This record gives sequence, structure tokens and C-alpha cells, in this order.
Amino acid sequence: MATVATRMDIESDPILPDPEKEKKGYQENLNRQLICPDCNEYPPNLIEEFSSGDMVCGSCGLVLGDRIVDTRSEWRTFANDDQGGDDPSRVGDAGNPLLNGAQLQTSIGYGEGMRSRELHRAQNRLLNDKGEKHIRSIFSEIETLCNSINLPAVTINSAQHIYKMTDDAKLFKGKPQEAVIAGCIFIACRQTKESRTFKEVYSLTKVSKKEIGRTFKVLEKFLQTKRDAPPSIGRNEVMNFENTSTTGAADLCQRFCQSHKLHFRNPVFMENIAKVIAQKSSSLKDLAGRSPLSIAAASIYMASHLFNEGRTSKDIAEVAGVSDGTIKTAYRLMYPSREELIEREWITPKVGGRLDRLPAN
Repeated sequence: MATVATRMDIESDPILPDPEKEKKGYQENLNRQLICPDCNEYPPNLIEEFSSGDMVCGSCGLVLGDRIVDTRSEWRTFANDDQGGDDPSRVGDAGNPLLNGAQLQTSIGYGEGMRSRELHRAQNRLLNDKGEKHIRSIFSEIETLCNSINLPAVTINSAQHIYKMTDDAKLFKGKPQEAVIAGCIFIACRQTKESRTFKEVYSLTKVSKKEIGRTFKVLEKFLQTKRDAPPSIGRNEVMNFENTSTTGAADLCQRFCQSHKLHFRNPVFMENIAKVIAQKSSSLKDLAGRSPLSIAAASIYMASHLFNEGRTSKDIAEVAGVSDGTIKTAYRLMYPSREELIEREWITPKVGGRLDRLPAN
């Protein structure tokens, strides 16, 4: 004899009707639960078997419901089970607006047998464009380089868009591609407000600084001429191109303070202190001509000792990418003006800063 599951209400029935509930109208009763009539366990131990469409009690195995809807994603891929390199997944990559063509085409899979291989090779010869292959390889290289210095996706897209514009205009014909890529990444960092110095971008490639500098100047002039042209692709940070100043020391303090290698108790607080010190340091004559990297590192060095979280110059130098001696030299030039660089509010008992903690060198 088949057993039929019942539903039980886990709530007490009110004796009198509630006028407030009647005003609100119909509402779903979320306290109604399905309980196994054999086990009577609460909370119920129910298992949804999507393969068979049944809801089963996990304790006794009684089927409590059938024809349940599978709410999981329909997407499946069998790529991990393949041995021959074939990928039978039913979708391809998302369309890239920077590439020409519709990018929607049927491809012949690489199967077994001579006939299948010949069809696969013949289609590759017909469909694969050398120019598109080149653009795809450059885009992949830009993405790899940007990920190596932890740049966001918006900066990667901007750098790829800038390169696509220069490639369409045949601007750098015969120039080394590494220099063009580095110049595109450097301009994209400035346009998206990502603090990266010229030295950091230069270290990604094997091209000389002089060559990258020339490429950067040509790119700036080219983008200025394209600024007033109607946009072809929705990349506002490139089409609204503006000449930006060099990366300042205050902009670099945020990235350096957030580094896990320094282990500050409150990185945001230390970042704000170092930013103010770096901004005030720009008015010091002794620091004129100093690199923003060294000023930012010296500001963090001073801020860390001011609040009894002193970090050695070697630790900061490893994060900032400058030498230990460079940080100490910049700090010695800042130390005589410490009272001007440090706010009076910081050295109150409430905030916890003390000037006597600052080392003399």
C-alpha cells in the first residue's frame, strides 16, 4: 500500500482573526514545512534528487514528492574528460568588440581519422586570418603583463583599445612591439588613475627607456588627435583622453601601505598619514628632483615610526622597488622639517603619535 506524505503547520492557529493581517491581504505562509510522516523529524532531513526529480527523506528513504524542478545551472562541460584535445562545450568565448568580424562561426572539431583532420585543417586555413591572430596574441600579452603588476580589468581593456587604434592607423610600423605595448599600458594606467611608475612599466619589457619614452610621446600626440573624433567603441577613458601629470608620491602610498609584506595593524590609517606627509614633502626644496618612489617610501618610513609600528628601510624598499640607501637619504632630508610635515593632532594622546620615536637617520 502506497504511503502518502502529509504537510504539518509549525505554528499555533490564532483563536480570533487579526484585523491587521486582513488589511495586508494574502501573504505566503513561510512557516509551512514538509515533514516525513514516518520519521516526524524536525527539522526534516530532506534530500532533493534532481536526477530522478524526487524529494526523499534522508533518514528512511520515503519519497515525499516527485516532479520537482531542477534549479541548478544547465551549463555542463566535458572538456576535462577529453583525451584527444577536443572541447565539446556548447558555447564559445564572449564576443570582443575590439576584434573585427562577427566572431560567430561553426568550427569543425578535431576528431579521429584522416578525413576529420583534413577537414579541420582546411577550415583553419580558410577562417583564420593572420591579422586577427596577431591582434589576439598581442591582447593576450597585454593581459599577461597587466596581471603581473595587478592591474584591474578596466586598465587592461583600455590598453588593448589603445593598441587596436594604433594598429588600425599603422602608427608604429617597424617599431618593436614591446615598446608599443609598454606605452599603451603606461597611458592606460594614467587614464584609469592606477598609480604605476614609468620604472614599473619599463621593467616589464626588455626595451630601453629611451625607446619607450619616444613611443609614449608619439602615443600622446596620436590620442590627442583622436580625442575629438566620434567614438567607435565604448571606452570613455580612452576617447576622452587628457594629458595627465606624473604619478605622485601620495598616489603610491596607498598601494605600498596595503602590501601584506609590511603587516600594518591598520593599513588605511597608515596610508592616510603617509599621504599627508608625502603631499607636504612636495614643498621641501631639498627633495626637489627626487623620485616619487623614494618620497613615498620615506613618508611611510616616517609614519610607521611615528605610531610605534616601525618598519625597517629594507622592508619598505622591497615593496617600493627602490634601494635601502635611497629611502634613508630621502628621510634624512625630511627629518629636519618633521614638525612641519607632521600634524599637531597626530601627536596627541588620543591619536598616539610621538615625535621622539622618529629615528635621526
